[in-house]
Amino acid sequence: MEYKSGDVADLQGFFADLVRCETRLYNALNDRLRERHGIVTSQFEFLRFLREHPGARVADLAAEFAIGAGATSKSADRLEKQGWIVRRTNPADRRSSLLALTDDGSRLLDAAEATFTEGLSELVEGALDRSATAAAARALRRLRSALERDQVGTPTG
Repeated sequence: MEYKSGDVADLQGFFADLVRCETRLYNALNDRLRERHGIVTSQFEFLRFLREHPGARVADLAAEFAIGAGATSKSADRLEKQGWIVRRTNPADRRSSLLALTDDGSRLLDAAEATFTEGLSELVEGALDRSATAAAARALRRLRSALERDQVGTPTG
């Protein structure tokens, strides 16, 4: 479907396509990760963020994923209970904790990352060529950047 600038129906179609693609990709990857590694996509994403940002706080995760701090804290509790992350007292602010991967969490992430990357490649490359994938990635990166810059859709709790 071609989207024309200013055409409400086309923008609604763009939104519907975007959301349905995200949901289907997320669910397909969720199934693979659960089956092969016993984790779900949200856990994989949290672990990956913590590898890239050791010492992040719950608030940092909540901001990155645009979800509430309470839900983020509960997710971190589950990861900690599994032994995949640890919480350490934040020396700069004793009210918050710093999160880091454990060795078990790092090993799990390495294994799950191969599954995730393989699955995502199969799903995307089966439908789009490199040029279309690159163009879609650029467009989504610009849209995400604008939404984050303007703090659109940031949860309040």
